[in-house]
Amino acid sequence: MVGDNVEIGVYSLNKALVIAESLELDLVEISPNASPPVCKILEYKKFLYEQKKREKALKAKTSKIILKEIRFGPQTDEHDYEFKKKHAEKFLKEGAKLKAFVFFKGRSIVFKEQGQILLLRLAQDLEELGKVEQMPILEGKKMSILISPKKK
Repeated sequence: MVGDNVEIGVYSLNKALVIAESLELDLVEISPNASPPVCKILEYKKFLYEQKKREKALKAKTSKIILKEIRFGPQTDEHDYEFKKKHAEKFLKEGAKLKAFVFFKGRSIVFKEQGQILLLRLAQDLEELGKVEQMPILEGKKMSILISPKKK
């Protein structure tokens, strides 16, 4: 960007502005916290465009983690369990994390063992699709388990 007649080096702000104007380019402050501040002579619109392009490429590389939830009761019957298990399989195949929880209403908290057995059974049934990230833990009136999909 810098022409042949300009040497790369340390200049005062005034001299740098004069050089930028003579080349019909902009003086852009790259890192203001440095001592002395670092500036470049370049085309500002092109600089912004390239910066947006870099940020977009970085954003595209990041993966978004999707968390799906499935709710059970402590005494969920077989048909409901199978129905919800099919949904859980679908979520894991799509690459989403699964949070399955048993919600205890009122005095049903006395069935903690049944809830834990139900969640462990679900984890065992989904063993080939996902791995258990967090074993069943009781948080207030909810007992939950976290299952993440296996990498292919």
